[in-house]
Amino acid sequence: MPENIRKAGGAHPFGLTWIARRDGVHAEMLMDFGVYRMQKGDVFEDASDLEKAVLLVYGKVAFEWDGNRHEEYRENCFDVPPSALHADGKTAIKVTCLSDEAEINILTTDNPVAFGNHMYLPCDTPDEFRGAGLMRETSTRIVRTIFDYSNEPEAKLVLGEVIGFPGKWSSYPPHHHPQPEIYYYKTNPENGFGYGELGEDVVKVHNNDTVFIQPGLTHPHCTAPGYALWYLWAIRHLDGNPYRSPDYPVFIKEHLWVMDEGSRYFGDPRE
Repeated sequence: MPENIRKAGGAHPFGLTWIARRDGVHAEMLMDFGVYRMQKGDVFEDASDLEKAVLLVYGKVAFEWDGNRHEEYRENCFDVPPSALHADGKTAIKVTCLSDEAEINILTTDNPVAFGNHMYLPCDTPDEFRGAGLMRETSTRIVRTIFDYSNEPEAKLVLGEVIGFPGKWSSYPPHHHPQPEIYYYKTNPENGFGYGELGEDVVKVHNNDTVFIQPGLTHPHCTAPGYALWYLWAIRHLDGNPYRSPDYPVFIKEHLWVMDEGSRYFGDPRE
């Protein structure tokens, strides 16, 4: 099995599964990434001095932080925009499962800056239909950027979601950046699949798989016809070199022509 993909092999077990660790497996990602499949009454707490983000994938949970409490229900990650709690190393957080089952994704990393905390709700992250109107809609996808350098400049993490439509591409045209990135997948229906490019290699991804994108590798993805492909994307800023526009991402120039509104493609009616 390639080192740049972790195959889940089905549903995650109940409990917290750490998939990347700063001081262990996939330390090159510079961030911890965990999947917590929760049952009613399960609690996740983090009072560490790390920057932390918790994304609700599905289910009902109670978020608690800095004297605040917010309950949120998310039926699924395809139809409902995300809710995520983002906090600095001065803030202790707690997440309690209120439904029979729920899943949260957890990200932590080193960051000594006290930037505060923010509870992002579905109204804060509307669907962006990126690629619409171009390339005969073959790369139209839903992008939900929860926080990045533009709204959290003192953070070390970037967090968002993408949904690839059946038979279409995402993260396209091919691009790369020096900051490490993690993709974590869900498919709809659950027996779906897709393919991801990592430089000159290609990996097949299924429900609950994780891909580790090494610095400098191009990483467009495509979704199998008949299925939808959701993935969390998390980037770790490099010290002194954050992931921010217009510096990143870096697109492969030879493929940028496909984004021109006047571009003609094979099969277009001839004049």
